[in-house]
Amino acid sequence: MSDQSSVYTAYQGNTYLFGGNAPYVEEMYENYLANPGSVPEMWREYFDALQNVPAVDGSNARDVPHLPVVNAFADRAKQGVTRVVVAAGADPETARKRTAAQQLIAAYRNVGARWADLDPLKRAEREHIPELEPSFYGFTDADQEAVFNTSNTFFGKDNMSLRDMLNALRETYCGTIGAEYMYISDQGHKRWWQQKLESIRSKPQFSPEKKKHILDRLTAAEGLERFLHTKYVGQKRFSLEGGESFIASMDELIQQAGAKGVQEIVIGMAHRGRLNVLVNTLGKMPKDLFAEFDHSAPEELPAGDVKYHQGFSSDVSTPGGPVHLSLAFNPSHLEIVNPVVEGSVRARMDRRGDKAGKQVLPVLVHGDAAIAGQGVVMETLALAETRGYYTGGTVHLVINNQIGFTTSDPRDTRSTLYCTDIVKMIEAPVLHVNGDDPEAVVLATQLALEYRMEFNKDVVVDIVCFRKLGHNEQDTPSLTQPLMYKKVAAHPGTRKLYADKLAAQGLGETLGDDMFKAYRAAMDAGKHTSDPVISNFKSKYAVDWQPFLGKKWTDAADTAIPLAEWKRLSERITTVPQGFTVHPLVKKVLEDRAAMGRGDINVDWGMGEHMAFASLVASGYPVRLSGEDVGRGTFVHRHAVLHDQSREKWDEGIYVPLQNVAENQAPFTCIDSILSEEAVLGFEYGYASNDPHTLVIWEAQFGDFANGAQVVIDQFIASGEVKWGRVNGITLMLPHGYEGQGPEHSSARLERFMQLSADTNIQVCQPTTASQIFHLLRRQMIRSLRKPLVIMTPKSLLRNKDATSPLSEFTKGTFQTVIPDQKDLKADKVKRLVMCSGKVYYDLAKKRDEKGIDDVAIVRIEQLYPFPHKAFATELKRYPNLTDLVWCQDEPQNQGAWFFIQHNIHENMSEGQKLGYAGRAASASPAVGYAHLHAEQQKALVDAAFAKLKGFILSK
Repeated sequence: MSDQSSVYTAYQGNTYLFGGNAPYVEEMYENYLANPGSVPEMWREYFDALQNVPAVDGSNARDVPHLPVVNAFADRAKQGVTRVVVAAGADPETARKRTAAQQLIAAYRNVGARWADLDPLKRAEREHIPELEPSFYGFTDADQEAVFNTSNTFFGKDNMSLRDMLNALRETYCGTIGAEYMYISDQGHKRWWQQKLESIRSKPQFSPEKKKHILDRLTAAEGLERFLHTKYVGQKRFSLEGGESFIASMDELIQQAGAKGVQEIVIGMAHRGRLNVLVNTLGKMPKDLFAEFDHSAPEELPAGDVKYHQGFSSDVSTPGGPVHLSLAFNPSHLEIVNPVVEGSVRARMDRRGDKAGKQVLPVLVHGDAAIAGQGVVMETLALAETRGYYTGGTVHLVINNQIGFTTSDPRDTRSTLYCTDIVKMIEAPVLHVNGDDPEAVVLATQLALEYRMEFNKDVVVDIVCFRKLGHNEQDTPSLTQPLMYKKVAAHPGTRKLYADKLAAQGLGETLGDDMFKAYRAAMDAGKHTSDPVISNFKSKYAVDWQPFLGKKWTDAADTAIPLAEWKRLSERITTVPQGFTVHPLVKKVLEDRAAMGRGDINVDWGMGEHMAFASLVASGYPVRLSGEDVGRGTFVHRHAVLHDQSREKWDEGIYVPLQNVAENQAPFTCIDSILSEEAVLGFEYGYASNDPHTLVIWEAQFGDFANGAQVVIDQFIASGEVKWGRVNGITLMLPHGYEGQGPEHSSARLERFMQLSADTNIQVCQPTTASQIFHLLRRQMIRSLRKPLVIMTPKSLLRNKDATSPLSEFTKGTFQTVIPDQKDLKADKVKRLVMCSGKVYYDLAKKRDEKGIDDVAIVRIEQLYPFPHKAFATELKRYPNLTDLVWCQDEPQNQGAWFFIQHNIHENMSEGQKLGYAGRAASASPAVGYAHLHAEQQKALVDAAFAKLKGFILSK
């Protein structure tokens, strides 16, 4: 007996399915056949899978309980009426081999990819996988011609010899395409892949013209890189050389997607190959790219960005009509563009009413190290099947150069077998493909797109290639990878290999050289060899951004609403359908809001926010609000989504009043997000970047949770306009306030946003009343300015009666960037002006009232950036005898607004006036965790605002 046969025998004796456990397993299986719910879930899943294995006769009939059959035969034997007939060929060994043949098929479907021919450099020996060897199942050479039932395959034969079956399996699963899909739960999806792959043995059958076109794309990919390498020596471009098949893949993807009805494709990718995609896929004119290398391109932006971060858009012709291509702008943080692309796609789907994603396609291009190493990949994948972030399935393409940055030692690159293993969390199938077989790459791309369009699920094509040069063109990769780069140096290039292959097939001895010469001539002229771009085409779904450009933050906006409209809307949002049972606490909220709508009581924060949303959607502005627990609100103040307390099914009995304010209203969308900040905020930024007509809001559960999305804030929200010229009106609502909740739930890190503020890039506001949040939210849409709005929202003020507003402040007025002192002070008596922002105002006002102080005025700076110089100067002029100015804040001195606002205050001061600070001392932590210490600090900073100036004093 062979060693592998011994292994199999030992396996039978030791596995939990055989040996001493057999009677137990048989009993459990019998119970399962009688009642599947009677066995543990793990066993039920295993037995469910057994039902998909064809019977010995090749049929797909399910197994039936054995015990009644056994008992019936026993009864017949007792009665003497049973006659045993042995079926020909049904001996135990034959039955075992039939089962083994099915196990062999299953093994290749499950792990055949591990024997696939994927590495163009051919560095690794084929690993030892016993279950892919026939001998593992007890087969010998004598069994090669034995015939077995293969009706559960798609090889085209119901019966095949072991030899033929093994050849078919290896051709299908161990060639230049290695497929992984057997972890998918849906049996129909698995059978789809089996039919697609096994029916053609994973081998394409392309026409000569198709092959020539593939060579043309390889020539374009290599030709551009060679041209840039010789003309712009040493300049960074993140070359695609070694991965040229990627351009053939992109070309196939776009053309086939257009043929299947896709009208827009949004692409996200990092540096590697980006310039190649710009020229050879999106049709950017080569001369325009060369101008960027020559530093002769127009420089029209305040900052600009390097050429391999640039986005681009174009319209190209396909068999199905024009397709709009958008390559998203991308910073150096690899993979961070993923959720931005998905958000942009969702906005386009919503605009088209394309709920399934049949007209808009997201395409994400990854590097092998980045897809395995960057956490935002997992966060974005986690959004894929959720209602608020669904985009109909993404096609993922991996440029797998097997080295990442400088690390290709498998002990260091990752903890998974494949770089793509993360996608298995959403059961996305993966096609690993050898980049040196461009026809296989194109076939894999076709199958991936077909799967996505059929099932609207994510799918991955992992193009295993190499990187001819270093991470950038100034890098020397052989320093750390000498063996690998000896192989790279000896590789003739994918284009050359494929050109030689086509020449051997009789398609032209000089075909490859002729194409290369033609492409080089086109590059010298700064033109394309072929140009699929359609000029002067404009889709009816295109967004006109012109009305939102060149606007100023000081532009006026009429944000008040008529009293009659206020009452109508308030009635609609406080009314629930008949028979709908709201929670008693929510019922009280609705009753109070109804009273606020009538003007019986002042309006609180939740009602002010609700009325802003209601008036916007009623006027045709969609509102999209997302974040963790935003439907209810982290602090139980919002109640935008109501739940019927009498409902009997979990997915019924939900009512959203804001979706029912008017017959032809705009949509109101409220999404309780997954527990993610980075991907969700990136998604919402992407959505807002493609829809200036929707109020897009991301709310953090606590303000400091924005820490987890800092890359999105830094690289997109704060700098996207000055780098790329992309305007964006996203709104961030960040709960902020010092109420003794400790270091992690006090601060939204206001200082970080203040530090990022320049070039009038964002708006940073801290409203303190219900009417202020109402006007601020409405201003964000009614005014044509589209700048990110960062709101420090309150926590305790949500229920503070002092922060409520009378109804008149909603039907008149506007957002106040500076709120004057609310007391009737004698202006000429005021000697000190205390300036503040946020909740601390109410502590200061209370202290002043308690002490009867009448020579100190308190003003609130509600908009911290852009600083409202004109409104602030008006308040200073109100008090002619002012000598002292004090900035008071809850935050530590090295945090909050102090260091960033003092120069704005100083600019408006008069000669002889002094500016001091009242607040917590500088601290490494945003807040203390001890309640008594918090109270002591709060009392001290409020006292300091009225005491003699101490410490740092700035004079005019």
